[in-house]
Amino acid sequence: MSLFPYLVSAWIFLVGCYGLATSRNLIHAVGCLAVCQSSTYVLLLAVGYRDGGTAPVFSDLRPGSRPVVDPVVQALTLTDVVVGATITALLLALVIQVNKRHGTVNPDELSELRG
Repeated sequence: MSLFPYLVSAWIFLVGCYGLATSRNLIHAVGCLAVCQSSTYVLLLAVGYRDGGTAPVFSDLRPGSRPVVDPVVQALTLTDVVVGATITALLLALVIQVNKRHGTVNPDELSELRG
């Protein structure tokens, strides 16, 4: 077992969080959120990885003959990709509406949204 994929996942997450914290543009913030979520892809694939594993197709394998990767983790990763694309599209549509209404995508200039 290697720690490298877990460290890569943590690094990608931290880079996305840093970009989100320093962002002065809503479009940039949405992109940074997408980067944060992409760290979950690496994490899920690292969890489901098996050294020397093959595809989880059992028609040509005897049970226990060779290790196979976990198909549930692969399905979760694909679901994560679809959900991430949907959320990114929704957030970008909201940014377009904010720009139409307020004329800016700079969060510091959106004074009407302050409580």
